[in-house]
Amino acid sequence: MVFKTKPSLQQLNQSGQNTMVSHLDIVFTEIGDDFISATMPVDSRTKQPMGLLHGGANVVLAETLGSVAASLTIDLKSQTCVGLEINANHLKSVRSGRVKGIAKAIHLGKSTQVWEIKIYNEQEALCCVSRITMAILDKK
Repeated sequence: MVFKTKPSLQQLNQSGQNTMVSHLDIVFTEIGDDFISATMPVDSRTKQPMGLLHGGANVVLAETLGSVAASLTIDLKSQTCVGLEINANHLKSVRSGRVKGIAKAIHLGKSTQVWEIKIYNEQEALCCVSRITMAILDKK
C-alpha cells in the first residue's frame, strides 16, 4: 500500500471547499491502494474559447490529484509537500461530459516524489498524460 493515511472520499471532497477544486467541481471518486481518482466537468468553467477543454484545466486536475496523493503518503504532522514541476501532454480534445484523472506514483523518495496522472474522457479514451514532481519538506 502506497498511502499512509486513507481518508474517506467525503473528507477529501470537503477539504477542497472554497478553493479552485470546488470552483471547477473536481470530485474525488476513488482511493485505491496505489492510486487516487477524480472527475471534472467539461463546461463553461473549464473550456477555452474554441469550446474545448482548456489545457490548463487538465493541469489543475492533474496537480490536484498529484498533490493530494503525495500528501497521503507522508506524516503531515512533521512534513508537507509542494509541487516542483508539472507537465502535460494533451492527446485528444474533449468538448463535453466529464473527464476522469487517475494518479499513480512513479517514484516515492524521501525528498521527492513523481506522480503520473492520466486523464480520460467518458469513452475511456486517453486525453492527457501529466507528470508532477513533488518536494517533501520537513516542517520547522
